[in-house]
Amino acid sequence: MKILYTKSQNFKKEFEKILNRSDMDIESVTPLVQNIIAEIKSEGDKALFRHIAKFDGWEPKNGNELMIDPALMKKAYDELDEKLKAALHLAYERIKTYHEKQLPKSWIDFENNGTILGQKVTPVDSAGLYIPGGKAAYPSSLLMNAIPAIVAGVKEIVVTTPTPNNEPNFLLLAACHLCGIEKVYKVGGASAIAAMAYGTQSIPKVDVITGPGNIFVATAKKLVFGEVNIDMIAGPSEIGILADESANAKYVAIDLLSQAEHDEMASSILITTSEDLAKSVDFEINEFLKILKRREIAQKSIDERGAIIVTSCMKEAIVLMNQIAPEHLEVITKNPFELLPKIKHAGAIFLGENTPEPIGDYIAGPNHTLPTGSTAKFYSPLNVEHFMKKSSIISFSCQAMHDIGEAAAILAHVEGLEAHAKSVEIRLESKGKNSF
Repeated sequence: MKILYTKSQNFKKEFEKILNRSDMDIESVTPLVQNIIAEIKSEGDKALFRHIAKFDGWEPKNGNELMIDPALMKKAYDELDEKLKAALHLAYERIKTYHEKQLPKSWIDFENNGTILGQKVTPVDSAGLYIPGGKAAYPSSLLMNAIPAIVAGVKEIVVTTPTPNNEPNFLLLAACHLCGIEKVYKVGGASAIAAMAYGTQSIPKVDVITGPGNIFVATAKKLVFGEVNIDMIAGPSEIGILADESANAKYVAIDLLSQAEHDEMASSILITTSEDLAKSVDFEINEFLKILKRREIAQKSIDERGAIIVTSCMKEAIVLMNQIAPEHLEVITKNPFELLPKIKHAGAIFLGENTPEPIGDYIAGPNHTLPTGSTAKFYSPLNVEHFMKKSSIISFSCQAMHDIGEAAAILAHVEGLEAHAKSVEIRLESKGKNSF
């Protein structure tokens, strides 16, 4: 793994590469994704069947074949190994408990002159969850996307997931049953996003789409945003680690590899004040790579998108990490909580050597659907509010209108909106027999 020193002459150039790690080549796939979306909009199921045949190797004969029978999901759940079932239940309860604390509240304030102002919070009617499939399936992603929607009170939850050769993943089906989801459709990629955004004869249109995916899924979500709401446009997984000389090199090395094994495009970055730790971590990474089953993927990720940065002090390290704004940030130092106030940008922050990133992927409770590629500077993790919306509540009494209405009319006149001003002024001219 390459080791960079902030004092070196070429550091600025190398660091720019790290900051630009999120350059997903969306432009190159946009025309293809636009065509897929257009076909789904105009042809519905017919186009969907054609895309499934092309990308997943099987072709549905009708809409009924798209949907997975809830009885099959129950069967998958019933046949789970008991320890695995217990692990899923533990994850479910912890994730649910955490997200229940995020619920926003409706509120109303009453002023003395009869003004009533407030906020009404309501869930969206329907949500579409995209869960990646193919070579691997991720029941943890299903839990992380479904549970916030359930807590928010969404009535209709739709799941789409690719099923190569028409072979759904039974562990994913078991997780769907645990969450009480009955509408699961065997379609993936940009086609699935378009189907949920616009609706087809078989798949209902939804209000919000969440969930991770490849560049085609990310591009499709970007293109349908506005027709529906989305959670974020996520890229490859990444981890940043802040560490000092007290850190355990083996812990740091395997935590860096925990992201590198996801994808060749994943980023793993260590920033440390200790040159000795930097060299020890590099050694441990090479040792771990000898035994990892996904060695080739992890090796390419580490070689092409990984880095160890040695800084002169922790203050400098934090400044650099805030610029990177990683999806996952581990702080492995003597006193990690002392650094917390100085950390501005990260999707999720893991404090202390006994809090590795994978604990957050599965069982801790906070959501693992996180902003990537420095977008933690303005995006938040997937949460309950992604499945909710707010309406303003406004009610003026006659007295309240007379108290401040003139100011509204003045502003309307300045903007040249005569009817706006008149709407207020005719009320000011009236004595107002009613309080409302």
